[in-house]
Amino acid sequence: MGLFTALATLPLAPLRGVAWVTEQVAEEVERQMYDPARVRAELLRLEIDRDSGLVDDKEYERRSDELLERLEALTNPGGAPGDEGVMDDG
Repeated sequence: MGLFTALATLPLAPLRGVAWVTEQVAEEVERQMYDPARVRAELLRLEIDRDSGLVDDKEYERRSDELLERLEALTNPGGAPGDEGVMDDG
């Protein structure tokens, strides 16, 4: 990058910085969302909340189903849920 280009794009530096920070935050959120240990911890927290009365059974079922589906997708990335033991000779 030449001196003229650097000077001409200098006013855009704050925008590039904000874009970089936004990208880093999005990557960290994605890392945490798809971390099996984190999903298991969320399941445990949900169970504790249900046992203490903070979450009713209907909400517990809905959220635990979502978390279990996400955990299944993480531990079995190549197959659809429920495809355990099915081999493709294809």
